[in-house]
Amino acid sequence: MSSKSSLIEAIESDKENQTQLLQRFIQAASPNPPGDTEVAAAVLGEYLSSKNIPYTLVTPQSGKPNVIAEFQGGRGDRPRVVLNGHIDVFPVGDPDAGWPRDPWSGDIEGDRIYGRGVVDMKSGTASLISAYSHLYAIREHLKGSVTFCAVSDEETGGRWGTKHLIENDPEMCKGDLMLSAEPSGKTIRFSEKGTLRLSGSVRTKGAHGAYLNLSKGAIREAVGFLSKVIDQVESMEFEMPPEMASHMTNPEVLAVVDKVMGKDTSTIIARPTVNIGTIGGGLKVNMIPDTCLFELDIRLPIGLVAKDVLVVIDSIIRQHKNATIEVKVQEAASNPPSYSHLSHPMVELLAKNAESLESRDRTVAIPSMGATDCKHYRYAGVPAFVYGCSPFSKNTIMSRKFMQQQSGTSYSKK
Repeated sequence: MSSKSSLIEAIESDKENQTQLLQRFIQAASPNPPGDTEVAAAVLGEYLSSKNIPYTLVTPQSGKPNVIAEFQGGRGDRPRVVLNGHIDVFPVGDPDAGWPRDPWSGDIEGDRIYGRGVVDMKSGTASLISAYSHLYAIREHLKGSVTFCAVSDEETGGRWGTKHLIENDPEMCKGDLMLSAEPSGKTIRFSEKGTLRLSGSVRTKGAHGAYLNLSKGAIREAVGFLSKVIDQVESMEFEMPPEMASHMTNPEVLAVVDKVMGKDTSTIIARPTVNIGTIGGGLKVNMIPDTCLFELDIRLPIGLVAKDVLVVIDSIIRQHKNATIEVKVQEAASNPPSYSHLSHPMVELLAKNAESLESRDRTVAIPSMGATDCKHYRYAGVPAFVYGCSPFSKNTIMSRKFMQQQSGTSYSKK
């Protein structure tokens, strides 16, 4: 009978092979957009083949294959656990501007490995496929079943990845529980905010720049309108589930939020926020502009729904009598918030395992600020949790490290 300790020993003894897999995976460029992940997916397929593990490719859109493998344990087929990771990563922009190394190098120096997407989330996906392979080797001793899903369309919403798999092959890909290894900073992530993305326009009469008596102009109207949106949306009251409301007033939890995500993140993690992502208008400095265009990224905590926010925005629009203001929801980029219950047994299991392996203080469950494919599982009624690597590189201040993870160089310990 295989034991937990022998499984950990087997994984530990396989470190060199795991590192080589991650290096090859990083070197297989998979920026999304454009989203061509065939080469990177092939790296995962080759790894599974080297272990004599069967897998299939599901490719609902050309160039974006999803790698799927499953096994049934020898002691029954339930529960079914899904290990979900993604293959695609953020684009690099100009590889010669601001990158200290080739973003697709996979260079190793000391205990660090370098490259685009190491953190989000090639190291996580590599760890999941490694775990799957070790579980597969002892499958006759296991109760339940495991599915491994490496998807190709997480960074642009999951339409051709996780969302497609859950909707079209729920028997294999839905499961009873989903585990992700997205970066979590040694915390367990059990929920994430929703997104309400809006495109908007403000139109007024235009005029010569000196004649503000005729029109204040679209940009000034937009500034007033957007200021009201920020003030009123960010101060909205809503009812959070009692379990989560209590958790998010715990000083220990809030301290961990600030430690992992940056100073004062705790002040907004359970509140709605409004970001003016883009704004533009006007043709010339001495002309009153007749049009201003903008985009808003509104983040919705658990308990706040988009329709209630839109009611507030509509009331603000009606207050502006001297302008025509329109807003349109970016449906493809807007999703409701999601969470899995803190009382789920997996929360305690993840915490105990993390603490036993790393000899750490108590591992705390916190919400995510960004979005992951967990949302698609939660929408389908499947509990989903995240535990992964740190999103931060070393020897830089926290804010810079976070921005690097989001839009620049990504690093991770091996």
